[in-house]
Amino acid sequence: MLKTLGYGLQANKKTLTTEPSHPDRDAQFEYLNTQTLQALARGNPVLSVDAKKKENIGNFKNNGQTYQPHGTPVETLDHDFPLEELGKATPYGVYDIFKNKGFVNVGLSCETAVFAVESLRRCGILREFLIMVALWRLF
Repeated sequence: MLKTLGYGLQANKKTLTTEPSHPDRDAQFEYLNTQTLQALARGNPVLSVDAKKKENIGNFKNNGQTYQPHGTPVETLDHDFPLEELGKATPYGVYDIFKNKGFVNVGLSCETAVFAVESLRRCGILREFLIMVALWRLF
């Protein structure tokens, strides 16, 4: 009956805001874009870094589906309470715009700055960046 009335399963859509956007929001992005284009034109590195939402570590239910033999779903815990002994993990992404190269590091540190530097170090971008800075100082 619902299908005949035009109803169907739908996921939520994030469109509502609790406060209006900052009046200079577009100007901020335009400034960043200009700086990025100038840096790329000079051959300088441009990195985009971002930490995502902390996730509970453990066998928890996630949205989505995976292919499994019929009648054998992946079994998960019956609750989503964090397991203190495992903690939470934070995915941290690094993307080199010039090289179109990215890297994701998943860590347990709650020290964002330490985690950010470690992510840059692990993906090799930090080493390349420091070499480039050293070369700039020579000339």
